Amino acid sequence: MSSRVLSGTRPTGCLHLGNLMGALENFKKLQGEDSFFMIADLHALTTEYEEKASLRERVMEVVIDYLASGLDPDQCTIFVQSEISAHAEMALLLSMITPLGWLERNPTYKDQLRELQGRELHTHGFLGYPVLQTADIVLYKAEKVPVGEDQLPHLELAREIVRRFHYLYKEEIFPEPQAVLTQVPRIPGLDGRKMSKSYDNCIYLSDSAEVVKKKAKTMITDPARKKREDKGHPEVCPVFLFHQLFNASEKEKVAQECREAMRGCVDCKMEMIEKLNDFLEPIRKRREQWMKKKDQVEKILNHGRRKASQVANQTLLEAMRAMGLRD
Repeated sequence: MSSRVLSGTRPTGCLHLGNLMGALENFKKLQGEDSFFMIADLHALTTEYEEKASLRERVMEVVIDYLASGLDPDQCTIFVQSEISAHAEMALLLSMITPLGWLERNPTYKDQLRELQGRELHTHGFLGYPVLQTADIVLYKAEKVPVGEDQLPHLELAREIVRRFHYLYKEEIFPEPQAVLTQVPRIPGLDGRKMSKSYDNCIYLSDSAEVVKKKAKTMITDPARKKREDKGHPEVCPVFLFHQLFNASEKEKVAQECREAMRGCVDCKMEMIEKLNDFLEPIRKRREQWMKKKDQVEKILNHGRRKASQVANQTLLEAMRAMGLRD
């Protein structure tokens, strides 16, 4: 019997290469199992609670990016988090037993407070993000959770909450979820930092070939290589990492020519851009096709809602019984 899989993506905008390589590639590998993939719109409200006007539109963009990237609705369940009320109810139940200190010491919470300065994030929802995430996971009794490196502290906290629930109520309802990390845990953005919408340094799956070219030409390279004749250090160059991902058959040649100053950074970028656009072109074409079939996308989400609700509501009932709220 295959393991249950659960993961999701916040609809804070169109998805980018970091989302693709850091999450969706794993989703695709796992979709043949008993897999649930959600658009985590409740999680989006933890930082984007003032952006209500465009939230539903962004949900649709993420679903289309899922489908364009290769998720097959016949092999997995795709649904919108807020359409399953059990997520909010389970999060409330788990918040009753989660010590405040566990949330306050979460390193991801502290990092995001620093990264997103200027926003009012001292809210109950933002602090309780890991509790809602735990609710998402346990509702489907997920054993595998494909996540990025930055979510590992959240997943460990989820396991702690599961253990505390079982200790308090003497019933083993939930499996302890395990992370499934991608082989490419972190993609650099145009400025060399982690690719993130917050840093405005992304290449999006919806970007045209021309936009990708324009953006990628601005990417930073080896900071120690000032002149064309300077020997390079590909291991510290974000452009070379893109060669490893999208030009794998030529990566050894690219690295050698960089180290021996046989190619300049501009030449290196142009070759990478060509390979990157070759990789993205099928995704762009599928995206264009799905954009014309939004009625079909809605049918996929409706089917996903029905299936996810059935599983989530049953688990919620089990949890409520364990806590003494139901007979």
